[in-house]
Amino acid sequence: MAEKYIISVDQSTQGTKALLFDESGSLLKRTDKAHRQIINEKGWVSHDSAEIYRNTVEVVKCLVEESGIDKEKVVGIGISNQRETSLAWDKVTGEPLGHAIVWQCARAVDICERVEQKGEAENIRRKTGINLSPYFPASKIAWILENVEGAKEKAEKKEICHGTVDSWLIFKLTGGKSYKTDYSNASRTQLFNIFDLKWDEEICGLFGIDPENLAEVVDSDSDFGETDVEGLFPKPIPIHGVLGDSHGSLFGQGCLKSGMIKSTYGTGSSIMMNIGEKPVLSTHGVVTSLAWSMGGKVSYVLEGNLSYTGATITWLKDDLKIIESPAETEKLARQAAANDSLYLVPAFSGLGAPYWDSCAAAAIVGMTRTTGKAEVVRAGVECIAYQITDIIKAMSEDADGYNIYAAKCGDKMKHVKTVKGNAKSSYTISGIGKNKIDKKANYKVQVRAYRTVNGKKKLLAKSMTYHIAGEAQKSYTNAKALKIAKKKIALKKGASKKITVKIIKQNSRKKLLSKKHVALCRYYSSDKSIASVSGNGVVKGRKKGTCTIYAVAANGVKKGVKVTVR
Repeated sequence: MAEKYIISVDQSTQGTKALLFDESGSLLKRTDKAHRQIINEKGWVSHDSAEIYRNTVEVVKCLVEESGIDKEKVVGIGISNQRETSLAWDKVTGEPLGHAIVWQCARAVDICERVEQKGEAENIRRKTGINLSPYFPASKIAWILENVEGAKEKAEKKEICHGTVDSWLIFKLTGGKSYKTDYSNASRTQLFNIFDLKWDEEICGLFGIDPENLAEVVDSDSDFGETDVEGLFPKPIPIHGVLGDSHGSLFGQGCLKSGMIKSTYGTGSSIMMNIGEKPVLSTHGVVTSLAWSMGGKVSYVLEGNLSYTGATITWLKDDLKIIESPAETEKLARQAAANDSLYLVPAFSGLGAPYWDSCAAAAIVGMTRTTGKAEVVRAGVECIAYQITDIIKAMSEDADGYNIYAAKCGDKMKHVKTVKGNAKSSYTISGIGKNKIDKKANYKVQVRAYRTVNGKKKLLAKSMTYHIAGEAQKSYTNAKALKIAKKKIALKKGASKKITVKIIKQNSRKKLLSKKHVALCRYYSSDKSIASVSGNGVVKGRKKGTCTIYAVAANGVKKGVKVTVR
């Protein structure tokens, strides 16, 4: 065996694992211990915080003792953890204040509704990257402060700690000497400003939370303190690396470059895409978080979370009792009638990404007289794939975007703006490169649609080049150009035949549109030989040949342009 070892603790929703690695990164041994899933009659899901800590200590002790390694050769511990599960404890005694509220639990929905009624939901999303939801710790911690006896009073005296499981384990393992969290976990609390990289005082105030009672946020590869794991080791060893479990998975799967994506399957699922060093706010229902911060350098992700994937199979086994083990699902799914139309919507605690409906209820729909156990099991398995597909589609929309190019007429086009996702708004040219807009000049603008593939932008389509008169440049709308670009992207099988248009008089349109007050133009053909024309050169036509297209400018001037339809 190698002479030095690393211990990894993975504290997850269902239990705690300890893993032993040698210097080469080879896994030598693993120990596990499950903890209770505490679910009451209201469907609230809780964990016993003290049990989680006891289990963490126990699995590490079993790992070391059963492997027979020299304890003095263990040089460090790393921690990954279930992320949004929230808890509070006494800062002086280290004793938990009530149970931990599990990420699946939606008991704090009323608090979210209260904040939403103040009109703050969009402000929260723009600062934290996260949609307002009881899924995240902000409302869960607020619920603890409002409902757990003594919590509010201790918070006012600054005698409370509250946060996520990583900060709880670090605090306990270090004997209360270290109260820290890393950037990945902090970014999932809905209290952390992912742009300013600090706890947001305004948002904390909305939930009645004092930022001084939150953990110190440090790099994911920091030294989080030292522990002897309740006397197991002869001398303290450093906790040197902490990540939320899904972020650890992204790193472990090698998704280190922008555009790389992973999907993990456990109690729930996390679909996460590395988007690099600059945050992008989703417009399609997924959230933006920090992947990690290492060496003082942060990376961002887009993520969609599902509460019930593996947990749906657990529901089939433990609650419906129609299977005895998860292994039975494949055989039963294959036995199900091929034409059965049964669907399962596993909204047992509402719907998260990309729908964000905390009030949604689970449903089984499409039952027929032939629906039986096999069909129900298959619907349970298929709902996992359907949910993942919804997230992937949403991410692909956010990964797409539009580059805006502009220049003075006669100059080479330059990139002036990138618009991510499904851009529909208006944009203003604030400058061409480093130059300010010349109000007396005419400009040309083009929208180019792209899709991010393996971290690289692939050009999909170009819009027509819009010519804008000097006095019209202050605010112009790209909606038509975007529509054209997206239409070309979305052409489906069976659509009208694409016909290429060649403009014979190349300067006619430019000459026409350089007139004062002219912004955009529309086209039609007098003999209806061309059904429609888009400025990017793709049209729907009825016949080949040469015809005249009439351009109608914004000032009402008409001019014919001869084109050849091939």
